[in-house]
Amino acid sequence: MARLDVTETFEGIRFPGHLHTQESLSFASTFPFRDSDTLLVTYPKSGTTWMQEILTFIYSKGDPGPAKTIPNWVRIPWLEHHYFKQTLQQTSKPRLFTTHLPQQTLAAALRKSKPKVIYVARNPKDVAVSFYHFHKMANFLPDPGSFDDFLHHFLDGSVHFGSWFQHIKSWLSCQAELGLFCITYEELHQDLKGCVERLSAFLGCPLQPDQIASICQHCSFASMSENTTAHLALIPREIMDPSKGSFMRKGIIGDWKNHFSLRQDTHFNQTYQQEMDHCDLGFTWRGLD
Repeated sequence: MARLDVTETFEGIRFPGHLHTQESLSFASTFPFRDSDTLLVTYPKSGTTWMQEILTFIYSKGDPGPAKTIPNWVRIPWLEHHYFKQTLQQTSKPRLFTTHLPQQTLAAALRKSKPKVIYVARNPKDVAVSFYHFHKMANFLPDPGSFDDFLHHFLDGSVHFGSWFQHIKSWLSCQAELGLFCITYEELHQDLKGCVERLSAFLGCPLQPDQIASICQHCSFASMSENTTAHLALIPREIMDPSKGSFMRKGIIGDWKNHFSLRQDTHFNQTYQQEMDHCDLGFTWRGLD
């Protein structure tokens, strides 16, 4: 199922047809969650793969076996991808899932059960830069054009997967209702050990000091860069072209400063203020304070 040039539109948001169908998106929107499930929610390029690795290691108690031998799309499959039904049969317990879907798409399904929901957020300027580079290598996404062109579409929400602003607002508005565990990409960088400890407590999965040390070691950027089951190196070249970029590109904070012009930065800050003026995220990012 290549469908590299196909775009699916579901509830007003565009998705790459290579990974999504109307059937798969509808199935995700009505998925029967269990209270024992864990759902990882992110907007693209916000630390999804990193958190998938961390969750894998928390549930394996620091054992690298599952992370080194099972692709992450099997370990923590995507609700909305076309292969999800098939992969679901192979999913071990407790079940871990990933999604980029906005909250309103899953709202009805999540009201019927109480899975543990983790939301990872990232400085949207870094998200925009990372997403732009991802478009350049992912042949199932449209040509992004110049960075200026892409940034325009990112800010008006017309990129695939929709508006970053609407995504984060929709999920964090339900933080109390869902018991949402919210964490940022920047926190993971600054204190991985502390984040692992907080996550293990939230998940009810206590860890010993040596297990936490193992997780921190294996979930470093350098270690993940070498793990082919984590960073999509197993995907055929016609789908993800490594000659046009790297999926594990830099993994740093503040790379936006190497891409944004003063004009782009000013426009981004103005749009951010307009969109987020009445939304208290509970955290800030350097450059958007």
